[in-house]
Amino acid sequence: MPDDHDDQPELFARVDGLLADLSAQRVPLPPPRERSRLRKAAGLSTEQIADALVCRARDVEAWEAGTREPLTARRTAYARLLEGLKTLEKPKQNKPSVQNEVPTEPAQADRPEQPTLFPPDDEAPPSTRRPVTPEPHVAPTGPLAVIDHNGTLIAHFTNGSQLPLDADDLLGLVEWTLRSGLRRDKLSTHDQDGDPLIVLTPAASTALHLPAELADRVTLRLPSTHSVLAQLDHAGFRLTRRGFGPWARTFRPVVNNKRASVQLAVMAWGALSQDGWNLPELPPSDLARLLGTYTDRLLTPRGSTAVCGEELMTALRPPTKPTRDPASGKWVSGPNPVGLHKAFEPAPPEAPDAHPLAQGRPPEQAMEEEAWDWSRFPDQQETTEYPHVVGLDTNLAFIAAASSLSVGRNAPPRHILAPDFDKKTPGAWYCDLSHAVLDPRLPSPFTATGQSPTGPAWYTTVTLAYAQELKIEVRPIEAYVRDDHGTYLDPWYERLRDAYLATMADLGVHKDIPQADYLAAMKTLATADPALLALLAAIKATGKGGLGKLREGPRDITAPYARWPALNKPTWRPDIRAAVVSRARVTLHRKMRKMAETTGRYPLAVLSDCVLYPARTPSALDVVPPGPDQQGIPGLLRLGVNPGWAKEEGTQSMSWYQRRYAQGINPARYVKDPAL
Repeated sequence: MPDDHDDQPELFARVDGLLADLSAQRVPLPPPRERSRLRKAAGLSTEQIADALVCRARDVEAWEAGTREPLTARRTAYARLLEGLKTLEKPKQNKPSVQNEVPTEPAQADRPEQPTLFPPDDEAPPSTRRPVTPEPHVAPTGPLAVIDHNGTLIAHFTNGSQLPLDADDLLGLVEWTLRSGLRRDKLSTHDQDGDPLIVLTPAASTALHLPAELADRVTLRLPSTHSVLAQLDHAGFRLTRRGFGPWARTFRPVVNNKRASVQLAVMAWGALSQDGWNLPELPPSDLARLLGTYTDRLLTPRGSTAVCGEELMTALRPPTKPTRDPASGKWVSGPNPVGLHKAFEPAPPEAPDAHPLAQGRPPEQAMEEEAWDWSRFPDQQETTEYPHVVGLDTNLAFIAAASSLSVGRNAPPRHILAPDFDKKTPGAWYCDLSHAVLDPRLPSPFTATGQSPTGPAWYTTVTLAYAQELKIEVRPIEAYVRDDHGTYLDPWYERLRDAYLATMADLGVHKDIPQADYLAAMKTLATADPALLALLAAIKATGKGGLGKLREGPRDITAPYARWPALNKPTWRPDIRAAVVSRARVTLHRKMRKMAETTGRYPLAVLSDCVLYPARTPSALDVVPPGPDQQGIPGLLRLGVNPGWAKEEGTQSMSWYQRRYAQGINPARYVKDPAL
């Protein structure tokens, strides 16, 4: 046996070196944003830092961006340098009193009575808010920045702070953003941090050499030959296939699993004033705060509200997750079984009319699980006893319908002939329900017109399960079922619900209040802070648009039955949308049926999620039972802010209803504004 004692000193030295390396790796460093702030506060360039640490300037930039970390002895030296810079910082001077610069605080009677997203601070009331001088040492914070220009580019952050920027072109602004540390934390275990959002005010986009409006009014894209895009391309930045429009994303290829991507919103081109966004004119700091609130409650904006709704689904249920490769033992990206990770062709009856599978399909073979458009003429008793009609609109009806709803996930539809119906298996079922005996004073729960079916038709599992609940015989002729299923939309619903309720609370409309108090609070809603109302509208549009994306149609004029890009997305799932719509429809039917059993009152018209009832007085309180605690009766229509509960949509006279009905118009469409 050879003697290896002679090698012991060398081995010990190698072990000591390894331990030193590990010790160096444990040397704490400030967060990336703080590293950049300390360097800038000292007036040092990345080249000067690199020269002191014997490395490259791009290494320092990566450390400040958080994309890489210094190693071994250089990490220890870098930590020593940053600690020294922190020690050299001058203590901040006390802020001068503002009492000599602005009027004193107004009397209580002068304060705004309506809730606002921007409450007055202790220094100045909103009417005399003094512009804040940008502080040179402020660190970027939050998921986004609104960039304005007033002699120089100024970044406004979601916490109200500001920072002047050295950048004078879009490339410089994008590179600053990647170094800044702006980002949104991931929304779920397997999600990734959200890309930073940079919102350009019209003044900023002009300063960055972008046109005031897009010449191409069809595609709404900047020409690829534009000098700004050429500069980005030369620096290695790329654009998504949609190019550079009102919402654009520019990125560098992923290196070492690190993203280098920035989302841009150009206000001059309508980024926040169309496609579901309808934000009021706000100062940059207030706009940053509004968008920050939307981000905190949902996600960072990155397109139309519909796009945001779709992105929220995938952020909460990502398509992939880390999986250990059995061959190599390494962690790789693999499919996430609770997300949607593969695009599937729909079942033939689920395909919309423009889909290739719809070519040659008889109309009766198309599944029409849609919202109601139904009305009837009031009977003699209703016209005699009830001089008014009241509209009740369900809050977030379709978003609420997604809660706990089992839908297909990652398996193609499986065709079966003469199947036994299983209410626990999502699918499309061909079944004849024309034998069902239904009360004509209620819309049929099986058709969008509210008229009874006249023969076999395709229905979702939700609809047929409700038919069984009504004691109707269900014998499917054939079906397309999805064997892999689960509550894919649950976290999506919960996040939208919480965002909606928090915003309504900001507006002064709270949960668990008596129905009369809720009606009173809702009557003053229109006079509330426009920024809060815009935030509420954006949240609701995000949910509605996200569901619409599940069945997104072709954007451009294409040849009949030609494929369009959305069909290749795992989230293009018309079957899921159909299940949600069906759930909303049968839930409302169940409530109307129980309302009739309890109160003897039947609906006159239904349009989507709005129901018109005859009433003795022009108030929803005349229609909805108060319940023992004045909060309604479970199982019936109830007045309240909760998703799935109702609000008063409008009131009109019974004679008005009869005139509208005689004109062939569904009166529920105009009960809110009869002038339309």
